[in-house]
Amino acid sequence: MNEALANILNRRSCRKFKSEQIRPEELDAILEAGTYAPTGRGGQSPLIVAIQDKEVRDQVERLNAAVMGNPEMKPFYGAPTVVVVFGDSESPFCVSDGNLVMGNLLNAAFAVGVDSCYIWRAREAFESEEGKALKAKWGVPEKYVGLGNIILGYGEPDGIRPAAPRKEGYVIRV
Repeated sequence: MNEALANILNRRSCRKFKSEQIRPEELDAILEAGTYAPTGRGGQSPLIVAIQDKEVRDQVERLNAAVMGNPEMKPFYGAPTVVVVFGDSESPFCVSDGNLVMGNLLNAAFAVGVDSCYIWRAREAFESEEGKALKAKWGVPEKYVGLGNIILGYGEPDGIRPAAPRKEGYVIRV
């Protein structure tokens, strides 16, 4: 089977990570793949923020947990790296472009041996005053909205579940 297809078919979300930080060359490869995602009219409008500083990562995790109404929750599952994807709210392709970036990030992570998971609630987290302050600190323009978080790290063996069977009628051929 083609290696790219094998990666897509075998990638799974991980929800339990080792504390070991991923290697810089792995992060670079993952981020580069994100920048090559297709975007509407070739606009390359999404922005990607990679967070490896533990204090900042923990702050973003707390914002994410607060959105869920449970500040004690750990929605990043111990992953040492978080990548936040932002979309240009003025672009008609805002959400679609950002989701394509996140798909590339997830598949690239698997291709280089890094485990990952897509975590929601970035929009709400970065609409908070604290989230807006972080965006400003990072140089993310106000018009950008949080679309999603990709957590990255080396997974624990029991942190990855097998694929669920594909549902009946998933594909319709005409």
